[in-house]
Amino acid sequence: MRRIYCDYNATTPLDPGVREAMMTALDRAWANPSSIHQAGREARDLLDDARYRLAQRWHCRPSEVVFTSGGTESNNLAILGTARLRRDRGRHIVCSTVEHHAVLHAFEYLHRHEGFDWTRVGVDANGRVDPDAVSAALRPDTILVSVMAANNEVGTVQPVAEIGRRCRERGILFHTDAVQAMGKQPFRAMADFEADLVAVCAHKFHGPKGAGALFVRSPLLPHPVMHGGGHENERRAGTENVAGIVGLVEAFERFVPTPVFDAAVLGGWTEQLAAAATAIPGVHRRSPVEGVLANTLAVSVEGADAIALLANLDLEGICASSGSACSAGSLEPSHVLQAMGVPSAECHSLLRFSFGRENTAEDVARIAAVLPESIQRARGRG
Repeated sequence: MRRIYCDYNATTPLDPGVREAMMTALDRAWANPSSIHQAGREARDLLDDARYRLAQRWHCRPSEVVFTSGGTESNNLAILGTARLRRDRGRHIVCSTVEHHAVLHAFEYLHRHEGFDWTRVGVDANGRVDPDAVSAALRPDTILVSVMAANNEVGTVQPVAEIGRRCRERGILFHTDAVQAMGKQPFRAMADFEADLVAVCAHKFHGPKGAGALFVRSPLLPHPVMHGGGHENERRAGTENVAGIVGLVEAFERFVPTPVFDAAVLGGWTEQLAAAATAIPGVHRRSPVEGVLANTLAVSVEGADAIALLANLDLEGICASSGSACSAGSLEPSHVLQAMGVPSAECHSLLRFSFGRENTAEDVARIAAVLPESIQRARGRG
């Protein structure tokens, strides 16, 4: 049985060309880039070159590039670091209700443990944030707003540029989690997000896991959340993962300016699968029809839970996912579907298909063919 992987929003396979660039870095520049001897200087040269190359692609200064271990650290550094930096100006922070947990949990920590007042802005039935709602949430003591560029569960693309402009008019810092957008949405420059801080993660566009970056608009200097040496201009302590950084930059250059996720092809497949899925009684489309990542289709299934759905698809060799988190054998409802006003019973049954470059039209046809029986078994009727 051929395995069909349609979980590209979770991670992507490492590109062979990116792997080759990383192996070259491991072989030729394995020393500590902070060491002053020749071997260390060779590693430092490779690190500096990677920073310069990424800054060219971002159309920013090299000093505005901070390398991290991935999207979670980038988001945490952006949120915790800037909130602590600006807390003498105010302690009110704002984010949407559909953010990734790397953002929501950072906001919750500031609220519970550091005395920040936290406002969560809701979304409409498509999971979209209204810029007017963000504006209405702003106060004289607001110091930070965070809204993701694209949602990981249902694929909704957010109007972050408009939100960012409104924040700048008020002198409020704006952060966007762009992890899901890179490689899927057109990208020209970091300035297009109208954000002060933008989080990026390599393994979402055929780069390595454990490598990420944060754009930090100059002259902003967030407080570090990791303490130790003076790495990354004293913004992120820890010896740099030079090979991972090289992989990140190589993947970004290859797969982001011209998106590796072909919207024309993938959009057609998601529409084809959406038609097949919603023809099954009790299956409801939750991804919007417009303003959505072309590769992403999320549905909810009445009378089934996500674990059973995924297990039955896995038996058919199909790798899909759910927005729900499994912990200690219990299934948590999707906070994204809850925010969208989906009936509570269906918030446990989110099924997400996210396609990528290795998929084929035959894969989509196979999923559509086995989906009715897989759902019937998950409902306990098979």
